[in-house]
Amino acid sequence: MRGSLRATCRRLIGVGPAPLLRALACMICGLSTAPALALVGGAQPAPANLARSVVMIVGSYGTMCTATVIASDLLLTVAHCVQPGAEYNLVDAESARGPALLAIARIERHPQFELKRLFAHLPTADVALLKLAAPLPARFSPVRLDVGAPPAPGEALMVAGYGVSVRGKNDSGGTLRAATLVAAGERDTLQIRLADPRTKGNRPGLGACTSDSGAPVFHDGGDSPAVTGVVSWSTGPHLSGGCGGLTGATALAPYRAWILETARDLGSSLAP
Repeated sequence: MRGSLRATCRRLIGVGPAPLLRALACMICGLSTAPALALVGGAQPAPANLARSVVMIVGSYGTMCTATVIASDLLLTVAHCVQPGAEYNLVDAESARGPALLAIARIERHPQFELKRLFAHLPTADVALLKLAAPLPARFSPVRLDVGAPPAPGEALMVAGYGVSVRGKNDSGGTLRAATLVAAGERDTLQIRLADPRTKGNRPGLGACTSDSGAPVFHDGGDSPAVTGVVSWSTGPHLSGGCGGLTGATALAPYRAWILETARDLGSSLAP
């Protein structure tokens, strides 16, 4: 999962004749017109323990997003990343048989998600669960949910996501990167707003971007991380369009009951 995305998808193109496999390989190689952006501002490669729990998903419409492993056969991401009618796969770049796409068999989006509210950077149920067709290999490590109190202003949290490190340079992607940001604004039970502690959203700095949608927000980036939110949107400095300003995440606490009930209905056991 730490290799070059371009090298990975080149190998995928040669895997076999499956049309979807070849099409997705071309998309994630940067051959589609879909943007491919991610953690910007000099974010560093993520610790090895996070690389076992944070994965990249690709869609048949040319989309790329980030997701978190919360059970051996279940991923957590955001609702706006998974559109009806599209097919989605997990990119496994570390498979013993070479890079592979692992099929996602079922998608459940929160029924109260509203795209218009997301576009306005307003709180909405931007949460989705992805059921894999088969359990992940043992090298993947599910993380637990942290649905406690929302972070206090100034509290440090870690965000980890896939994509390019420089906006507009697709060939810089494919590595999981992480950044420590701080909670900005007033404490909010529905939405977590994050900023680079050095630039505070006023100048370009660390922050999420398009393909970081669905990226986990961790309360603890140590040996036992717990996910408390998922990245939904970003801004440029001074709330302009783009990235490197504020990072907006959907808090998981209000949707805990839905996540637990849906995981149970899907037959998945969440990490304790």
